[in-house]
Parts: sequence; C-alpha cells; structure tokens
Amino acid sequence: MPEQNLVSQGLELMIFGMGVVFVFLIMLVFVTGLMSKLVTKFTPEPVLVPVKPKVNKQSGVDPQLLKVLSAAVKEHRERQK
Repeated sequence: MPEQNLVSQGLELMIFGMGVVFVFLIMLVFVTGLMSKLVTKFTPEPVLVPVKPKVNKQSGVDPQLLKVLSAAVKEHRERQK
C-alpha cells in the first residue's frame, strides 16, 4: 500500500507543478501584451530621414562597379513592387 501512496503523491505533485507553470505562462502572455500596448502608447513614432550615400572619389571605388550595383538594386526594388 505505501507504493500506491507514493504514486498518488507523485501525481498530485506533477499536476500541481504543471498547473503553476501553466498559470505563470498565461500571466506572462497577458503582462507582455500589456507592456507592448503601454510602450506603443507612450513612445513617439521615430522619424526616418532618408540619407543619400556619400561617395568619396578618393576611396578607390570603381565607378563602373558602382553603376552596376546601383542598377541591380534598382532592378530588385522594381521586382519587389
């Protein structure tokens, strides 16, 4: 009979532990969602300013290579639309 008692205690402990973990995970989901809403509410939207790349003539970048790369980027962006 003592083995039966050990098994039942083990099952009770397992169910209690799984319940605690489940409740913690549910609370974590709700708290994370609440924090996300608060952060988006109280932080301003970032202002993105487009920056043109500066090409240094002294850097040794091949102008032909630069033209080819620019054409490839333009082609890729057109295909994405």
